[in-house]
Amino acid sequence: MYTLDTNAIIYYLDRDPAVIALLDRLFDNVDATFYVSTVTELERYSYPDLNEEEEAGIKRLLTDMFVVPLDSRIARYAGYLRRLYRLKTPDSAIAATAMLTKTTLLTRNVNDFRPIEGLKVQEI
Repeated sequence: MYTLDTNAIIYYLDRDPAVIALLDRLFDNVDATFYVSTVTELERYSYPDLNEEEEAGIKRLLTDMFVVPLDSRIARYAGYLRRLYRLKTPDSAIAATAMLTKTTLLTRNVNDFRPIEGLKVQEI
């Protein structure tokens, strides 16, 4: 089970060969489950130069994932992580999503998340 950081989706949709190879292998595993925070969804859809084709690609990718809403439980835990580890708000929400879903966070920014005790991180 995995949670995708925003940059995992960015690099996948930008066709980064290393990310494509890893994620396609994971996507092919029928037992794998994928989560994404609504914060990641917000970050992807807020890109100023997003065109219709890119928007359609995001929509297609997210249809095969569980989009986890930023509810009060995640917000409180994200606030705790942000305070404790001095994270940016989006990173704290994404980390909280991964931790509360008990999944491995797939990210390029492993150094941003590695200090968080109990968070499983895998570099893409």
